[in-house]
Amino acid sequence: MADVLFKKISFIGIGLIGSSLARVIRRDGLAKEVVACARTEETRKKALDLNLVDNVTDNIALAVKDAELVILCTPIGAYEAVTKNMSGSLKPGAIVSDVGSVKRAVIEA
Repeated sequence: MADVLFKKISFIGIGLIGSSLARVIRRDGLAKEVVACARTEETRKKALDLNLVDNVTDNIALAVKDAELVILCTPIGAYEAVTKNMSGSLKPGAIVSDVGSVKRAVIEA
């Protein structure tokens, strides 16, 4: 078991890739708190039922508040809206990463 690296990690989107990362983070105790933001109640409930996260919300700004690491796991086309919704709530020094496979469209947006 590794040392806790982060107080809070937030996932924006908790589909296949996000849930896989959350499972490893939980298994290895890499964060004190894992939070997910998902649009649907069904997805939020499933994330809790599978013990992937400690808390879930449909509010992006709330999900990223006080997070030291934020991982975007939404379709790339949603990145612009997601980043606008979270930008005012990010903790100074927070790491923001993503699981997208392309970068040019993201950078341009």
